[in-house]
Amino acid sequence: MSDLPFPIDPDDNPSDSGAAFDPFGMLGIPGFDPTQMNLADLMRILQSDGPVNWEIAKQTAEYVALDGSDDSSIPSSTVAELIELARIASDYVANETGVTEVLSAPVKVIGAPEWARLHLDSLRVVLETLATTLSGSLEAAQEIDSENGLAFDPTLLPPELAGPLSALGLNMGGADPFGGIMKMIAPILLGTQAGSMIGTLARNALGRYDLPLPTTDAPGPTFVLANLVKFESEWSIEPRDLRLYIALHEAVHTSIRFRPWVQSALARISNDYVSGFDIDVARLEEQFGGLDPMNPESIAAAAEQPDAILGAMRSPRQEPSARALRCLVIAMVGYGDCILEHLAKPLLPEFGKIHEAVRRHRV
Repeated sequence: MSDLPFPIDPDDNPSDSGAAFDPFGMLGIPGFDPTQMNLADLMRILQSDGPVNWEIAKQTAEYVALDGSDDSSIPSSTVAELIELARIASDYVANETGVTEVLSAPVKVIGAPEWARLHLDSLRVVLETLATTLSGSLEAAQEIDSENGLAFDPTLLPPELAGPLSALGLNMGGADPFGGIMKMIAPILLGTQAGSMIGTLARNALGRYDLPLPTTDAPGPTFVLANLVKFESEWSIEPRDLRLYIALHEAVHTSIRFRPWVQSALARISNDYVSGFDIDVARLEEQFGGLDPMNPESIAAAAEQPDAILGAMRSPRQEPSARALRCLVIAMVGYGDCILEHLAKPLLPEFGKIHEAVRRHRV
């Protein structure tokens, strides 16, 4: 079970999807080919002004979301059909719930990479809060080591290692070098982790509101077309039936997101949860003490251990926000499913089959 406050399976590793391994995946970042960049571009991508390297997160998310496929071509006739279904669904939902704002909500027909970009933007504040917590804990640990006389002599480093580390802005003098190394690569690791997590979710997303994730943009029904087509084929479902089901689901949850307190509560509770992480530096060093910052395979292995990082940061202070988040999610999903079943059953003779297939897909 993941330590993240959302239902994400840490065992769903993008590297296990069957896609060919990218030999140029520097630092374990899929699709990142430094041989195609000049030095200035490479340094721009590797350096980060904040606690998360968002350039790497974006590239990773888009690459993982595509999973070796190409979903850039969306026929205009299909777009028109989905917009029509979204409008029909919105009429039903507005009449049932009284939330008329759903009638004018924008409809999006997108690919998996665009879904990933939307959610990276929406989760930016939450992920930066998590990263800031990690960075602050590492800095505190370095100060303690320095006060205890655990200084490191940078002259002991060979020139071939000291040069690149200095170029990346890492000061190896004073404190325990592990903390310094982790501080340097933390934005890269967190960017890779965030991108991989969101990209994996994007590969399976049928709409915008499959999962109760915080969002920051205007609510509106969304269809991830390539994933819908794949799902229809795998489950032998009539395309128009599935698309109407998804349209109704999206419209119902769009109406929920139009209640201002829902968006703010999701963001606030999620932020409280990640703010409660309290890093166990000793455990983190045990997990990553052998990490070699100049070895891409070493960093790639570290990036594939989200539970190792988050497991070393859990604290009892997170329990109240975890309970609050579970209650909010149960209320949102339960209410949404009740409205969805009430509206969809009379319209879809195979509602039971579709509902169960979608439930299994999301679990």
